[in-house]
Amino acid sequence: MAKMILLLLILFFLHGVDSSPPHACDASNPTTKLFQFCRTDLSVNRRARDIVSRLTVDEKISQLVNSAPGIPRLGVPAYQWWSEALHGVADVGPTPGIRFNGTVKAATSFPQVILTAASFDSYLWFRIAQVIGKEARGVYNAGQAKGMTFWAPNINIFRDPRWGRGQETPGEDPTVTGAYAVAYVRGLQGDSFDGKKTLSGGHLQASACCKHFTAYDLDRWKGITRYVFNAQVSLADMAETYQPPFKKCIEEGRASGIMCAYNRVNGIPSCADPNLLTRTARGLWHFNGYITSDCDAVSIIYDDQGYAKTPEDAVADVLKAGMDVNCGSYLQNHTKSALQQKKVSEADINRALINLFSVRIRLGLFNGDPTKLTYGNISPNDVCSPSHQALALEAARNGIVLLKNPLKLLPLSKRSVSLAVIGPNAHVAKTLLGNYAGPPCKNVTPLDAIRGYVKNAVYHKGCDSVACSNAAVEQAVAIARSAERVVLIMGLDQTQEKEDMDRVDLSLPGKQRELITSVAKAAKRPVVLVLICGGPVDVSFAKDNDKIGSIVWAGYPGEAGGVALAEILFGDHNPGGRLPVTWYPQNFVNVKMTDMRMRSSSSGYPGRTYRFYKGPKVFEFGHGLSYTTYSYSFKSLTQNTLYLNQSKPQTNSDSLRYALVSEMGRESCDTAKTKVSVMVENQGEMAGKHPVLMFMRHEKGGEDGTRAEKQLVGFQSVVLSKGEKGEVEFEVGVCEHLSRANEIGVMVVEEGKYFLTVGDSELPLTVNV
Repeated sequence: MAKMILLLLILFFLHGVDSSPPHACDASNPTTKLFQFCRTDLSVNRRARDIVSRLTVDEKISQLVNSAPGIPRLGVPAYQWWSEALHGVADVGPTPGIRFNGTVKAATSFPQVILTAASFDSYLWFRIAQVIGKEARGVYNAGQAKGMTFWAPNINIFRDPRWGRGQETPGEDPTVTGAYAVAYVRGLQGDSFDGKKTLSGGHLQASACCKHFTAYDLDRWKGITRYVFNAQVSLADMAETYQPPFKKCIEEGRASGIMCAYNRVNGIPSCADPNLLTRTARGLWHFNGYITSDCDAVSIIYDDQGYAKTPEDAVADVLKAGMDVNCGSYLQNHTKSALQQKKVSEADINRALINLFSVRIRLGLFNGDPTKLTYGNISPNDVCSPSHQALALEAARNGIVLLKNPLKLLPLSKRSVSLAVIGPNAHVAKTLLGNYAGPPCKNVTPLDAIRGYVKNAVYHKGCDSVACSNAAVEQAVAIARSAERVVLIMGLDQTQEKEDMDRVDLSLPGKQRELITSVAKAAKRPVVLVLICGGPVDVSFAKDNDKIGSIVWAGYPGEAGGVALAEILFGDHNPGGRLPVTWYPQNFVNVKMTDMRMRSSSSGYPGRTYRFYKGPKVFEFGHGLSYTTYSYSFKSLTQNTLYLNQSKPQTNSDSLRYALVSEMGRESCDTAKTKVSVMVENQGEMAGKHPVLMFMRHEKGGEDGTRAEKQLVGFQSVVLSKGEKGEVEFEVGVCEHLSRANEIGVMVVEEGKYFLTVGDSELPLTVNV
């Protein structure tokens, strides 16, 4: 009888895989009633423990890798933990969890994250993630996905402008990056924007994974790789810069996944650091989910870093540190011998498996056919839907940044008689997507979109490629001379910046500069320069050249980026994006990329990011122009002096009294807040959406390098017609916004005068301890 039940279960399991998305515990199969893990009335933890208790040791070990095999005798299907959804559902990787080989052939491809961040619009970020999560379910319900765990977002700080993966991040500011993490995770997983929603049916729509934990922002630079790099990070920088986005992701976003990074931090591999994974993430931040390694990050602990003495030691290091699943095969190959050598216990394995199966249960994959449950009504028709594609266009419009336009060359007249479009990025649709992109719903190049306004626009590539080792300068010049207007579309692509490839300089590649300046000199009127790239480039030569009348940064704007760019060039959309990173001059390459220090030093080290960098800038963080003009004025402040009642205030080396945030407590921190209202007026002739950025600086800010020059407090967008005024309100909390890390990584609030700034307007705020 037992053999007959087992045979029926296996046959049912195999049949189910072909006819519906992979799942366990189908209600129509009576044998599933034998298993507690199929009972939805039990807690997730109890169900997960029941599954694990039924597995043999070999079955347990088989589940510790990203390509987890099925367990037919229990009706448990194979599962792929590795799927990507950085800015749209993607079929990336050697064993992709997503396949576009059936009813669903493509998915909405949003702008690369760095451009989306330039909108400074948290609700837009949330809506994008909602769509990605919904389309992920649509692909899954169509039977074209092996898993629902997506390894995004990338919330590392874009610390160095040469980093090839900076394009994947929300930029250099911890506040922005943390806000992006929260918005993305909530949207993808099916939460509400404010995080107060009870998930439908208790299920995750999809699972988000915040990566790469932690202080990871070097891939391959001058022979140094992420696989062996040891990031030397001060306690202050860890507390103030590298960790806050992950803390936000876990505590406020409630992410169900974390990925530990390849690199070591202060000598310890991230995936083998119990202080990082268990004491901090699970202990202090109450993380509830699974922790995966980056791919082959376990093997390098022994093979490349030499941190572990044997493969079995590497297995023991990561499992005891708190990692749960290995992207790769290392745990599958070496855990059995580690167990036999008593370097790990079966309890260590069980702990990891309970976390893994808990997430699969929370995704609803052990509740029967997912198409008949929560999110089951999401179909292939919801992927690439008109509303989703419209959101991709909105995101591109709101992210593109106008960097220069002193003579109001832009917007161009729609009645332009002749127009020349020149450049290697003008007519390559793939470049618009950036990395970690799947097949887009549609492709429209900038040239095609521009020809929607000027049908006879003449095109010349200008360079043989983005590398521009050969430039057809004479031909491009001849075309420019014959046109009334010229648009140059230049920049970078994935041959210049990507994963495993950092840049070695900040200039435009090859002969791009020569082409740009030659065309600008020959053109009848000042030209427009469009830059398609993720990381910053030094275009000081163009910024200072009157013959280059306008500069536009379009990032990697996604499937609708060509259309959005054309709409901005011809005035059908008013640009409002603002840079989420500092654009440094070329000589910044003299700073070693391996130097993780944020703060400047008296020895000549200039520091990093707008908060600490002391040096010339091509364009500042937050820079962004519009076709209209906005003015700001502080309207009100509920209280201009905040008192911190500390029985034992301390004094620092500057003789400033300060309070420890950790000793103030939640109640005191909640009390020490004030609300600030800012009136924004559109004084120009064109309606626009405008991100309002509020900064804070201490009266001693930047003096000795220990305090930030300034720090972003918050950001909000306002949409105003010409002549219209609007009010935005910010809540300023002493603990959250006015604190800084001291030399031992403890957050403190110093007494004294602070200044809140929006544009040129400034408002003093006093803190007494």
